Amino acid sequence: MTSPTHQVALEFLVFGRHRDFSQVGNRPEGSQLERSAYILLSRVEAQGPMSIGQLSDAFGLDVSTLNRQTAALTGAGLLERIPDPDGGMARKFRLTEEGRRRLGEERTAHVRALDLVMADWSEADVLGFADYLRRFNTSIEGIDGRPWPRP
Repeated sequence: MTSPTHQVALEFLVFGRHRDFSQVGNRPEGSQLERSAYILLSRVEAQGPMSIGQLSDAFGLDVSTLNRQTAALTGAGLLERIPDPDGGMARKFRLTEEGRRRLGEERTAHVRALDLVMADWSEADVLGFADYLRRFNTSIEGIDGRPWPRP
């Protein structure tokens, strides 16, 4: 008999296979954000304007990787560089109106896909699942030291 943690490990592995809900076939027309762009834009939306250094700390990624990602998102008109609103030296990135719009479309697509997946779940089950996911994620963040800003 396997331990409960082994069962979680198996389901986590399978979940990783399904993490891109766009495969469910419910993406809005014109919304094609890559997963890394969706995550980065979501973080800037949640936290507010962020410098390359802050993004590096938040994601544990190399500055050169983030320079490439932010350059692509800036070139696509989804991010813009601004002076630090708090008066610091580093310039920061914030979402453009187009970035907010595209991020909203992408999030709507993810929610619609999840609505399909959980169509036969009760509201209590969906809320319970969300609570367990939040607990799981905050446990990881506690070990990792990189919490995601939540409302």
